[in-house]
Amino acid sequence: MEKGGSLCLVAQPRPHRRAEASFELHGAGGERSPTPSPPSSPGTRHSCSIAPLTPSPSPRNEARAPPASPFAVVVAIDFGTTSSGYAFSFASDPEAIHMMRKWEGGDPGVANQKTPTSLLLTPEGVFHSFGYTARDYYHDLDPEEARDWLYFEKFKMKIHSTSDLTMKTELEAVNGKKVQALEVFAHALRFFKQHAVQELKDQCPSLPEEDAVRWVITVPAIWKQPAKQFMREAAYKAGLVSPESPEQLLIALEPEAASIYCRKLRLHQLVELSCQPQANGLAPELPIDSSFRQAREQLRRSRHSRTFLVESGVGELWAEMQAGDRYIVADCGGGTVDLTVHQIEKPQGTLKELYKASGGPYGAVGVDLAFERLLGRIFGEDFIASFKAKRPAAWVDLTIAFEARKRAATPARSSPLNISLPFSFVDFYRKRRGQNVETALKRSNVNLVKWSSQGMLRMSPEAMSELFQPTISHIIKHIGELMSKPEVKGIKFLFLVGGFAESAMLQHAVQAAFGAACRVIVPQDVGLTILKGAVLFGLDPTIVRVRRCPLTYGVGVLNKFVEGKHPREKLLVKEGKNWCTDIFEKFVSVDQSVALGEVVQRSYCPARAGQRKTIINIYCCATDDVVYITDPGVRKCGTISLELDDVDEAGGAKRSRREIRASMQFGDTEIKVTAMDIRTSKTVRATIDFLSN
Repeated sequence: MEKGGSLCLVAQPRPHRRAEASFELHGAGGERSPTPSPPSSPGTRHSCSIAPLTPSPSPRNEARAPPASPFAVVVAIDFGTTSSGYAFSFASDPEAIHMMRKWEGGDPGVANQKTPTSLLLTPEGVFHSFGYTARDYYHDLDPEEARDWLYFEKFKMKIHSTSDLTMKTELEAVNGKKVQALEVFAHALRFFKQHAVQELKDQCPSLPEEDAVRWVITVPAIWKQPAKQFMREAAYKAGLVSPESPEQLLIALEPEAASIYCRKLRLHQLVELSCQPQANGLAPELPIDSSFRQAREQLRRSRHSRTFLVESGVGELWAEMQAGDRYIVADCGGGTVDLTVHQIEKPQGTLKELYKASGGPYGAVGVDLAFERLLGRIFGEDFIASFKAKRPAAWVDLTIAFEARKRAATPARSSPLNISLPFSFVDFYRKRRGQNVETALKRSNVNLVKWSSQGMLRMSPEAMSELFQPTISHIIKHIGELMSKPEVKGIKFLFLVGGFAESAMLQHAVQAAFGAACRVIVPQDVGLTILKGAVLFGLDPTIVRVRRCPLTYGVGVLNKFVEGKHPREKLLVKEGKNWCTDIFEKFVSVDQSVALGEVVQRSYCPARAGQRKTIINIYCCATDDVVYITDPGVRKCGTISLELDDVDEAGGAKRSRREIRASMQFGDTEIKVTAMDIRTSKTVRATIDFLSN
């Protein structure tokens, strides 16, 4: 089989202008860009009401019927930077979302319906444990022995931050040793698969395992296509699904999943920050009858499983909204902050994205890094780096201690927060520096942190607040920039979701910044909103009807050379004709509205008879004014491979031009491609790859 080959293009007719393209190795064609709908005026405000009850059933006469699921059960994995979890729902009872009650080994005072995204491999690189089990086992290892074990935490951020992500990208364990990132992610996903399959067998012994489950994995909306493909490849490697059945796995965008769940709630099931005292971030006390109803509802829905909570019945937010109401979902997670703007379409309740996903690496991990920098100022950055390398388990212990205090931070706190320093930290510092940690604190210029005789760092509320400020400032800035966009005006609600949204520090800052412009709302069980929404997305992937394209995508093409228009250095003379090379032919433009199921078609003709494979390079750019693939900001981001069947000489196929029509879908959470041989109407094997560039 030939690895690749040149090709000709059969240009599709374009609206309003004639297509002039005829060239090799590139593609052109046409699609009709949807006209964006005009912004609607904001609706009237609703009165404030807080009642943290389980969602209750409501009339569904206006709701569209979701398409029948070809799978018996949907299992969603919320793969987070700091914590992860899974939930599921049977297609026969889609209103019941089964949630983990409590992970084994969970921390006291925390809900523990998710488990830390921590992975432990043996010194030989064999999977040992995940979550609380991995964290605690590693913590209990002898310090000398721990150096050889491979412990990974917060590793999801590497996929976002790596600009040249490939299948061979490596992750560094706490002890400095490296393992292929694909292996690490596959280990984690395999753990969730085994856990979920066992639970499903316990609840439904007759459930066939192989093709009965649709899997959903959540990723940040701001992740680029290579990162999304990477998660899919990790799922294949973990055995969740087979590459031959790609439709059995869905990639869900985190803020989109949260939006799907929020749209299913009623306003009185959400906490509005302006209606609660900001001192401690807690809602006002409920009247007795409301508390009684809550307890009764909890009993009603706690069924089916000893280990699982089942949330039954949901309301519908769109039933309480005006036509055209718009809202922002700010997914504030451990690693990233992800902003999505949605409009609920009435009466069917589908969602329309109004502006491309935005955000950045400004999650709760930023507070952890600020704490690490503070320790560096006090004890020396070189010492902290050495301690992390030589006492990795003790470092993990210190980060756990800080996490507990971070959760306790509130804007109005007046008392210090005590953080336990592991004995090995105190001992290691004395041996390395020849002095004790108390002396280091006194000599440092950090006045807001003191030493306690009980072996603790005493952080003043001001010191803790300073750790939050850089990260929170980035979040406020991003939300503010988004709300200033013309396409986003008239926002009525701002939903805060994700694990970091539980922070009273963040809630207070967001309410202070945007409470006058819109209603700032936090869903109940805010840390589980994405997970629940991912289950609903798996049951009905068509719920988001229109998305915005994050980048401009296209291919490089040859067009007829026009004197005075095209630069001379782009001139190519071929068979007596003048061509202009490197023209960027767009598939879709950045921030263009693309409806679900809408496709962009290109037709190609293999340049040689008998050619078995054709490869087309895809280019992308963050702007819409690109002209050539050599322009600044344009980069090759992927390839489309078309594998062609053998041609039948007797049928005259070699004497006639062979047309292959490729259809690319940009309205889904992943870019997909299919292809067909026009002459035979047979499907051509087509793949799109963003990880091999």
